[in-house]
Amino acid sequence: MDSFEPDGTGARDGNGAPDSLPPPPPVIPPDFVPTRVEEQEPAKKKVVRVPISRRGLGSRGQRISLLTNHFKVNVTNVEGHFYHYSVSVSYEDGRPVDGKGAGRKVIDRVQETYNAELDGKDFAYDGEKSLFTVGPLPRNKLEFTVVLEDISSNRNNGNASPDAHGSPNGNDRKRLRRPYRSKTFKVEISFAAKIPIQAIANALRGQESENSQEAFRVLDIILRQHAAKQGCLLVRQSFFHNDPKNFADVGGGVLGCRGFHSSFRTTQGGLSLNIDVSTTMIIQPGPVVDFLIANQNVRDPFSIDWAKAKRTLKNLRIKTITSNQEYKITGLSEKLCKEQMFSLKQKNVKDDDGEVQELEITVYDYFVNNRNIDLRYSGDLPCINVGKPKRPTYIPLELCELVSLQRYTKALTNLQRASLVEKSRQKPQERMSVLSNALKLSKYDNEPMLRSCGISISTNFAQVEGRVLPAPRLKFGNGEDFSPRNGRWNFNNKKLVQPTKIERWAVVNFSARCDIRSLVRDLIKCGEMKGILIDQPFDVFEESPQFRRSSPVVRVEKMFDEIQSKLPGAPQFLLCLLPERKNSDLYGPWKRKNLADFGIVTQCMAPMRVNDQYLTNVLLKINAKLGGLNSLLAVEHSPSIPIVSKVPTIILGMDVSHGSPGHSDIPSIAAVVSSRHWPLISRYRAAVRTQSPKVEMIDSLFKKVSDTEDEGIISHISFINFRELLLDFYTSSGKRKPEQIIIFRDGVSESQFNQVLNVELNQIIEACKFLDEKWSPKFAVIVAQKNHHTKFFQSGSPDNVPPGTVVDNKVCHPRNYDFYLCAHAGMIGTSRPTHYHVLFDEIGFSSDELQELVHSLSYVYQRSTTAISVVAPICYAHLAASQVGSFMKFEDLSETSSSQGGMTSAGPVPVPQLPRLQEKVCNSMFFC
Repeated sequence: MDSFEPDGTGARDGNGAPDSLPPPPPVIPPDFVPTRVEEQEPAKKKVVRVPISRRGLGSRGQRISLLTNHFKVNVTNVEGHFYHYSVSVSYEDGRPVDGKGAGRKVIDRVQETYNAELDGKDFAYDGEKSLFTVGPLPRNKLEFTVVLEDISSNRNNGNASPDAHGSPNGNDRKRLRRPYRSKTFKVEISFAAKIPIQAIANALRGQESENSQEAFRVLDIILRQHAAKQGCLLVRQSFFHNDPKNFADVGGGVLGCRGFHSSFRTTQGGLSLNIDVSTTMIIQPGPVVDFLIANQNVRDPFSIDWAKAKRTLKNLRIKTITSNQEYKITGLSEKLCKEQMFSLKQKNVKDDDGEVQELEITVYDYFVNNRNIDLRYSGDLPCINVGKPKRPTYIPLELCELVSLQRYTKALTNLQRASLVEKSRQKPQERMSVLSNALKLSKYDNEPMLRSCGISISTNFAQVEGRVLPAPRLKFGNGEDFSPRNGRWNFNNKKLVQPTKIERWAVVNFSARCDIRSLVRDLIKCGEMKGILIDQPFDVFEESPQFRRSSPVVRVEKMFDEIQSKLPGAPQFLLCLLPERKNSDLYGPWKRKNLADFGIVTQCMAPMRVNDQYLTNVLLKINAKLGGLNSLLAVEHSPSIPIVSKVPTIILGMDVSHGSPGHSDIPSIAAVVSSRHWPLISRYRAAVRTQSPKVEMIDSLFKKVSDTEDEGIISHISFINFRELLLDFYTSSGKRKPEQIIIFRDGVSESQFNQVLNVELNQIIEACKFLDEKWSPKFAVIVAQKNHHTKFFQSGSPDNVPPGTVVDNKVCHPRNYDFYLCAHAGMIGTSRPTHYHVLFDEIGFSSDELQELVHSLSYVYQRSTTAISVVAPICYAHLAASQVGSFMKFEDLSETSSSQGGMTSAGPVPVPQLPRLQEKVCNSMFFC
């Protein structure tokens, strides 16, 4: 067993008596091979934990009356049952129908054609393999045959071939004259399960079950089907109408499309319908050529990169302006329209054997001469192919228009993202008005399935009572106290509470255009006002013009060669000037070189518009990175934080950062930050590692590989292990073990709560036991969710809710322990509160104590002078994950891949390992 004591003098218990020292660990031979976890002795049966129940409501703070975007739902028919049926849709020859949207058309036709045989029942169909009714169908198994004429016009359906009115292909007119567009479908509907509607009422009493989850799934499917029938694009529980008023151009041929999220929620106030504004990205509808010009930012069709265009257009849906028929793009022609040949059957010309003769003709000639269609420019461009690989069907580019409401799923550029934020923000009153209209437009009162369940939905925003917690007092330098106003403060005429001294430092300039002498002078002067003593820099290293066009890695290497040749020793700090304001390619290689290779603290800046406020913000980051503190909570300084100040307590923030959409191969980065210097709650250090792409659960917090080693995220994270995290807490906190561990977890949904409790928490407990068998700290586990759709409004006021607004009644869970907190001042748009779920608490916080601790942790973020919207440990974990993740972006992943990846449905995924941070910086707040 490992002791916490780094120097062998023994740990002490809370009364100062020495603990008995465990024996030293055995020395591991160099050829030792760790055994896999699965090969250990069989695991003992573990206790299955479930989220704890609410422990009463909070009472502190000034009461405030609020409205929320939840609309009360009444259910009168709780005695009935939903009947669940499995659906199988196939073609006449038995092939399954897999085109999205095709199923809905077929099931609608079944309902129309066989209404009497189905006892006139209404369906709730999920578009795939499940169908629900209120009450049973006449028989447990039903089989139907239906005929559809225009299946190809469905969304994303590629089963049908285009017609001749704009589509030359080998069998052209003759084949298309037959009524081949009529397709016959076989439909099987088989009974699968019975769900009591009573389960909804049970869930509202806090008795959730599999039945109640299924019942709510049925209600949400009813909403989806209702939206589908109105022609909406469906994205999970969000619905987007084809209305240009809802489109906002964000550049690059991409539009932000505003729609609505709509879902049923169980709350203390009963069942409610939560409606919120939602945005998705869609392809700009209209001429394909206009989209490509905007997407590639070129001047005309002849400047388009067609290899790139082919990738971008694949699987998008178009319609032709000649026939209004809809097709799916499968590719582009290999040759230009004037050169691309195809075989045209000539119906009135037969050879000696009576076979129809074929004429080789270009696509261009066919449309211009046979169809009399004037083509202005597409003769010299590739054609759109909407056929199959071995039987292409070509259409000239200028005859093709992109259909509306097609999702754009690639990552947005910074400019697109900024434009989207600017164009989609709505002030609280505007949002309320939009949501009221959305409820009216949805016409849920006319939905037959909802009516048969006896469901009616109020048109009024639900009223809730909030409480505004007072802002905590802050401590600055020279013993000065300050109470933030409206969640904000500044450092005008104030000193930092613990300023550092910067002695050995230098400036590195990667071709940024600025007056470096003035910048350094202003930085030193601004630092002096805040209490940071900054010496003159040793040197300014300017990038050599000959390397400016080299790769980012080479530019960084060359710069470090220059630094090493001139500096007498390792600098304490490097200030790096980057030429691009956002997302410079140099950032990742530069950070990696400093933190992983040399252990140097560095601060990057893009000196575009430098003023006192900008320099103050930069100095706040530098001071935190170099071990200083900018401000403290007065209760930290006293120390008088309830529960936390009495007993050694470590606070962990945990997050997983995923690659952007469209980059499924980029590994996810899991980060854990831990507090240090107890009783402070303002200082942290980070531990980071890679794991399988898109895996949200932190997959190896603790993995025992021998009696003295472990290999997991908290334990053997690339550059730090759990033992070091705890040793750091021990040495920085007066040689005290943490007796309480508070875990803040970001980024998990309600369906994953049991995994957090029974996988992640178990692994942390195992890691603790591994370090010291006798050590049994108490735990609290709190999940923070930002990605939800509950908003709060002040009745009769145009302003956002005040910072510190907490809500733990009416719209919270009927049984579980959760609350909403809006700690920050929403300056633009409508504030989004953070939804905190307390899953586990052995420590014994009262509701008020926990809410105040969470509120206080929103004021200890060292990078800013505002309260932030989620607790600082989670923000730090997110920063650490994204900063260390930038190390990976410029690497060839195959070179660094390792077999230590996690599992997916396809098996183990090799994951590149992160470089280990140098000891000099791994204890610092390098991520600030």
